Amino acid sequence: MSMKDIIGDYSGFFSLQYGRLHDIQIDISGYEISHLAYRTASCEEYLQTRDKIERYCTSNVENVWNGRPMSIMQLEEPLILRAEFEVSVIELIPPLHRRVYKMGLEHLGVVIGESNDEFSHKYRTVLTGQQFQSKECEPYYVTFFQDFTTVKFYKDSLLKICESQHGRSYEGFSHVKNWDFKNQRENRRLDTSE
Repeated sequence: MSMKDIIGDYSGFFSLQYGRLHDIQIDISGYEISHLAYRTASCEEYLQTRDKIERYCTSNVENVWNGRPMSIMQLEEPLILRAEFEVSVIELIPPLHRRVYKMGLEHLGVVIGESNDEFSHKYRTVLTGQQFQSKECEPYYVTFFQDFTTVKFYKDSLLKICESQHGRSYEGFSHVKNWDFKNQRENRRLDTSE
């Protein structure tokens, strides 16, 4: 089983989003790819997918965010998306889904660095909006409503943001302990195992 078997045609997904960005005159040439995000339709699918992807990872740190566990998974070998683009991090997201999202490969993260404000002014007529997830994480984004996929533009990579927020490098494998996925709407806060 390959990563393509697990998450689907990631290079095709990237090419689709790259072409869509080109159509709205956003050029991401030379930028780092932060991550690919994969959404699951059920908690059971999340757990199965997490176990499969971990076989290809050097680490997975699972933390509770927005009312459910999410995994930030570092791949042992980067996925080649296109000749000049690769990605080494998968963000795996289970339900709760509060609005319409595409299941499977759902968004692509691009690191735009310190040009964040300049980027937002340059492309404000085509950007869908900005998320305010935390002080360190306020990505701009474009949603392609024909299939509800998104490209997000970050000042730093998602991995660096997570490491900064938790004050440590993401190494090894840790899962949220004692999480009741069947009743996750009632779960609010649990510690992670080390």
